[in-house]
Amino acid sequence: MLNDDALARLREAADTPDLSATRYRVRGRLGRGGMGSVYLVSDSELLRDAALKVLSAPDPSGDLAARLRREAQLLARLEHPGIVPVHDAGVLPDGRVFYVMKHVRGERLDAWSRQEHTLPARLRLFQKVCGAVAFAHAHGVIHRDLKPENIMVGEFGEAVVMDWGIAKLLRGQAESDPERSEAAPTRPPRIQAAGTGHGVIVGTPEWMSPEQARGEISQVDERSDVWALGAILGFLLEGIDVPKPVASVGRKALSQQPEDRYRSAAEMSGEIEAFLDGLPVTAHQETLSERAGRLLRANMALPLKALVLMMLAYLIMRALVALFAGL
Repeated sequence: MLNDDALARLREAADTPDLSATRYRVRGRLGRGGMGSVYLVSDSELLRDAALKVLSAPDPSGDLAARLRREAQLLARLEHPGIVPVHDAGVLPDGRVFYVMKHVRGERLDAWSRQEHTLPARLRLFQKVCGAVAFAHAHGVIHRDLKPENIMVGEFGEAVVMDWGIAKLLRGQAESDPERSEAAPTRPPRIQAAGTGHGVIVGTPEWMSPEQARGEISQVDERSDVWALGAILGFLLEGIDVPKPVASVGRKALSQQPEDRYRSAAEMSGEIEAFLDGLPVTAHQETLSERAGRLLRANMALPLKALVLMMLAYLIMRALVALFAGL
């Protein structure tokens, strides 16, 4: 009788794709989800490493193959440094669909966040995530499964948004409408799927916007991704003394009603940029003391010459006011 280790090895061997008819050779498995597995492969034509995603779950209906093919097509149209690029796609001799993408070297955001990073460093990285999401939104694509596990931090500090398997087209053609695949009887286990009065719930529960969790498909838009970005911002800042303006940004993004959130990822990123530049944040109503403290911190960053000039201008103004008041 085979023990568990032997069975696991047999399953691994059975799942490993036969790439003999392609220019790729398997070097190892990078990860596995409910729908497919991702392998590190070597490209014999371009002499580089890549990541190959291939179906690993049973797919008698062909719905999963259609979903994976569509994921590759969506990624291919989103050419941005913060979105993993697709190099190739096809079908293996055994009928399994695959696509090849860049092998992103680095670590997941959840691992990166456990390390020692300053508040500005965390916020700058968050802005990079917002930039990638904003680019996708500008091209009519919303992610719907944004979470730390789906964001890679590269070797040089780049942030790459991964796993677009349940992305939705806002302004797409009917034949590539993601709602078609949501009616499939077979779904990845990592996706919470449940029938509601409105539709099917897809995504990861703890990172879903309220409307997404309710299955209100028609209400899911860019602001649903903004909600997930708010949750990611909170995750990134756990255990840190968060300034009130930044906390206000997070609260606005996590508003229960979509109309109360930021309209876009770009708008939310702009608020973070304002904070980092020492400017007021629209989501936060400053007190007089907070405004004074912000201006003081901003002025302390100025060169000494600029500070001296500001002080001279202030003294001259006071002198002029006193002179005219005495006339």
